[in-house]
Amino acid sequence: MTDKQRQHDLDIAEAVDATAASAGVVAGLPPDDPHHAGETRSQWREVWRQFRSHRGAMVALVLFVLTILFVVAGPYIWTIDPTYVDIRARNSGFSAAHPLGTDQLGRDMLARLMAGGRVSIAVGLTAMIIAITLGSLIGVVSGYFRRLDAPLMRMTELFLALPLLPLLLLMVTLFREPLSQSFGPAMGTFILIVSAIGATSWMQAARIVRGDVLGLKEREFILAAKSIGTPAHRMILRHVLPNVLSPIMVAATLGIATAIITESALSFLGLGFPPDFPTWGRLLYDAVDQMIMYPWRVILPGLFISLTVLCVNYIGDGLRDAMDPRIRGR
Repeated sequence: MTDKQRQHDLDIAEAVDATAASAGVVAGLPPDDPHHAGETRSQWREVWRQFRSHRGAMVALVLFVLTILFVVAGPYIWTIDPTYVDIRARNSGFSAAHPLGTDQLGRDMLARLMAGGRVSIAVGLTAMIIAITLGSLIGVVSGYFRRLDAPLMRMTELFLALPLLPLLLLMVTLFREPLSQSFGPAMGTFILIVSAIGATSWMQAARIVRGDVLGLKEREFILAAKSIGTPAHRMILRHVLPNVLSPIMVAATLGIATAIITESALSFLGLGFPPDFPTWGRLLYDAVDQMIMYPWRVILPGLFISLTVLCVNYIGDGLRDAMDPRIRGR
């Protein structure tokens, strides 16, 4: 390589960094660059400042953190076994021994709400990770590689056209017994539920990410990086993925709410976890027969489901506003 060609490549590389910095993209700078670290801290500080200005999102964040503490730290304070059956105390009302009463078998409702919340939130988080990972992968590949765009989008549209609830019911019916025999009733059902929800919830994330990648491909710093021969895998990891994190994070928060509602619907239909493995949806299912006589058994798990989903939706709304530079600062 001649000195003139080497100088030409250096000039293009400098143009890439300058263009990326002017566009607000700091992912393309070296990790040990102090300018990169300062811009990253400033960017996330601005995102947090904008998020704090969204009152609904801040209230939702506080309530969601309190719900997490309730289901995670609560059992260390209220140590009653949620599966312990006390026939003599069945159908009891609010009391010091059972602050939220007991169910038809004498099991403590407060302990069961804590245990059910751990399972429901764990299902939501795990299913969201599966759906976001799959959707982001398909969206990035479809948007970046033109020859793969058509087949991947046709597959996405095929999944969008499928009736999801009957598909979930079919998957649960077909795979419940084999997975329960292999991993046990509780773990087998957990694997089945999160896999089924994750495999049927990635399409919206894929379409959102694909649209952002298509627009990002025409940006100057991407074209400049291509002109100096940057490999496709490095282009995706270094330039594309950091610039589509905003829609991915928003889709992730909304995916948690969708997964919690879907799991609750399956449990309410009697196709979720076994009776001795409580979830909020399972508590609703168990309380339906006696909800006229004991309405709080339906109200309490329903309230926790609604509150958690509402909080997650508000957090996603606040993240969307905070991470969108077009409306930041309004």
